[in-house]
Amino acid sequence: MRAPVAWTVRGAAGVLIGAALGHTLWNGLAEPGAALAFATLITVGELARRDPLGRHPAPLGSAGALAYALLGQNAGQPTHHGVLQTVAVVVAAVLAGIVPHIARGRGPALDHLSRRVLTVAFAAACFQPLYNSGRLEQWVGQGPYLVGYLLSLLGLTALCDAVLAAALAGARTGRPYGPLLHDELRAQLGVGSAICATGVVMALGAAVAGLWAVTVFSGPLLLTQLSFHRITAIRTTYRQTITSLARATEIAGCTRPGHSRRVAALSCAVGRELGLSERELTVLEYAALMHDIGQLSLVDPVPDGATAGLPDGEARRIAELGGEVARQTGVPAEVAVVVERQADPYREQPTAARIVRTVNAYDDLVGGSRHPGGSLAALERLRLGTGHDYQPEVVECLARVLARGGRGRVVPVPPG
Repeated sequence: MRAPVAWTVRGAAGVLIGAALGHTLWNGLAEPGAALAFATLITVGELARRDPLGRHPAPLGSAGALAYALLGQNAGQPTHHGVLQTVAVVVAAVLAGIVPHIARGRGPALDHLSRRVLTVAFAAACFQPLYNSGRLEQWVGQGPYLVGYLLSLLGLTALCDAVLAAALAGARTGRPYGPLLHDELRAQLGVGSAICATGVVMALGAAVAGLWAVTVFSGPLLLTQLSFHRITAIRTTYRQTITSLARATEIAGCTRPGHSRRVAALSCAVGRELGLSERELTVLEYAALMHDIGQLSLVDPVPDGATAGLPDGEARRIAELGGEVARQTGVPAEVAVVVERQADPYREQPTAARIVRTVNAYDDLVGGSRHPGGSLAALERLRLGTGHDYQPEVVECLARVLARGGRGRVVPVPPG
């Protein structure tokens, strides 16, 4: 069911693009000056994208596309570009902006363009016909009611974008749709709100002051985009720091090479299978990377670092030591709690701790081997321990993730 959804979205976007380009080429551009101004803004926004793979929005380009879709007047003069020209201009501008990224081999996926086209087309279809026919002015006028209508329309547009993004991500990753939609809606409350607000302000400003308003009102969003990039860079550095700290157990000889990274990768895959949100997955990843850090406090190291076979009391002592070390590193409190409670009976653990305990035991049992018999035997051992140690649902999710590993869904980090 997931693949047909993705192809339906892409097919609808392709048909719309073909119709828009054909209509515009046949009839020519209406108000070419406005089209060129907004196309330039969208192209610059795409060129300034720091995430060339298209996983995050290009705020300036997205705001410019929405503003053009909602442009009813230009310096007091009515516009007549319509829905299809809006789509054609946006597509041409986005393609022009991503060409340098493609030349470097880092172009965005087809899903990115499909989402942009359908979202902009939705906003334009809800505004342009009503405005050009004069019905919108009859119903809401040109005052605060028009602003309210535009804000409501952008709220629906953001919802449309979140639905499409969740559907495409579900088709791409196989994750449950509900948590994906929840994550996308949360993302819309962040930078998405700034994009929508700037789009409305640009459209209203251009209606009164002309196209110069587009340049003026794009400034605040550009500053927001720079702040967004800085926050992303800080998070990346923070994750790299935690990853380096987690490798201390390997360098000290307490655990096998690559163990923490394998546990983190497999834990996140199981968490996605269970439908955890992006924030929960981040906590899970950090805790999985640091789950063995308590072994640095031991005088006598555990053989091969395999804590799965230790007595309950010893495993809990190591987990508590790990929680204390994690707290001293300044990680979020939720991460330290997961590290600290990973050895508790699963009925007393938070979900992330249940996942880390199960995946850690699996990697300890297989010993880094890729032999199918080792994996099957390890899963059978985990199933036998579901009465006390491992949650049955987590074990079965792990089994499903491993079964898909041959198709590239999960690629555990090899030793070393």
